[in-house]
Amino acid sequence: MTRFFARSLALLVIAVSFAGCSHMREDAGWTTLVGGPDTLQNWDRLGDANWRLEDGMLVADKASVASYLVTKNSYKDFQIRAEFWADHTTNSGIFMRVADPKKVAATNSYEVNIFDQRPDPSYGTGAIVDFAKVSPMPKAGGKWNTFLITAKGTNLIVEMNGVQTVNIQDSKFASGPFALQFANGPQGAPGGVIKWRKVQIAAL
Repeated sequence: MTRFFARSLALLVIAVSFAGCSHMREDAGWTTLVGGPDTLQNWDRLGDANWRLEDGMLVADKASVASYLVTKNSYKDFQIRAEFWADHTTNSGIFMRVADPKKVAATNSYEVNIFDQRPDPSYGTGAIVDFAKVSPMPKAGGKWNTFLITAKGTNLIVEMNGVQTVNIQDSKFASGPFALQFANGPQGAPGGVIKWRKVQIAAL
């Protein structure tokens, strides 16, 4: 019985070790900016959005102006994995290769949009505003979603929930930090909540 217990314990330790190695392989090379203990310290704030942590998630639902969390580091070629929950009226997004980290805008970066009620839906959720339209526009409201964004040289690819929405070539912005947005809804109406459960980046 003692030998059986010892062998069982050894097999359990091996199984746990393999599971741990599998997790390490999955996250190897990825830097977690939302979802770890330093989430709020990983970003510089622009605007007055009420960013806060709730149950480990990064949340905002109030702001008087368009507001952003901007990474402290700059990136050139990369992949971003982001898990988010948006309300039907949420106006949010991920701004990549921001040229001026003190003034984030769709005119000085690539904005991967989250905005189901955008007046022009061709640049709504899943699009890159002013660069790559999306049709039909996927809806993010009322559920958890995942973005996988790839920026490699001039090639920009956006996948939402496993479906590619954008694949373009553009050379306007080569590098810079990226930013998470919270803004008001259509015609300045209060915006719906945005929740980021996990945001990771890996250099390519």
